[in-house]
Amino acid sequence: MFNTLRNDIHSIFERDPAARSVLEVIVCYPGLHAVWGHRVSHWLWTHNFKFLGRWVSQAARWLTGIEIHPGATIGAGFFIDHGMGVVIGETAEVGKDVTLYHGVTLGGTSLNKGKRHPTLEDRVVVGAGAKVLGAITIGADSRIGANAVVVKSVPPNSVVVGVPGQPVRRSHAHMAGDAPDLDHAMLPDMIGASVISLMARMDALEKIVTGREPVGFAPHIPQNGSWRGDDFSI
Repeated sequence: MFNTLRNDIHSIFERDPAARSVLEVIVCYPGLHAVWGHRVSHWLWTHNFKFLGRWVSQAARWLTGIEIHPGATIGAGFFIDHGMGVVIGETAEVGKDVTLYHGVTLGGTSLNKGKRHPTLEDRVVVGAGAKVLGAITIGADSRIGANAVVVKSVPPNSVVVGVPGQPVRRSHAHMAGDAPDLDHAMLPDMIGASVISLMARMDALEKIVTGREPVGFAPHIPQNGSWRGDDFSI
């Protein structure tokens, strides 16, 4: 038990550069309070003290703004950064060294009593405001982009962006290995890439039909993450 609590604290120092001391982490991190509250409520839940487990869970929710059902299974090294508005459902399963940001929902899409919430494998990072819904599995070392809505399982080492979430397989050079990869701001622009591909195909078809180069231009691939203003007449 003490090893688990120590790992919870250690995970914060690994993934939050703002953490300065053990005392600060213990006193000032609501994500840690929510996780510790869940560890108590989950023990009560699994030992058939259902009502008491729900009461502890509700108290932790009132104190932290983070709602974790006592039936959820959470592994070691779980870190909720900031945390306000995080919701984790009853049958959710969270692996080791998983990181969630504020506003994340691990929710259900069924009224069945069985498994209806997601499974997050080891070292998954879920960005702020993302919704992972249903009895799906997010493979190990995957990143879920901020505000993505994920309703289908994704394989390990994926990046998921958009609504609905579109998975992109990560290159071997960017696999996280045995440590959480928190560089979740580096996400592909799936819509922009689709627009460029579509316009390139339209230009090719116009050239075939007319026999001459098409008039106008297609958007350029973003450089250093920025689109060119002249692509959009701004």
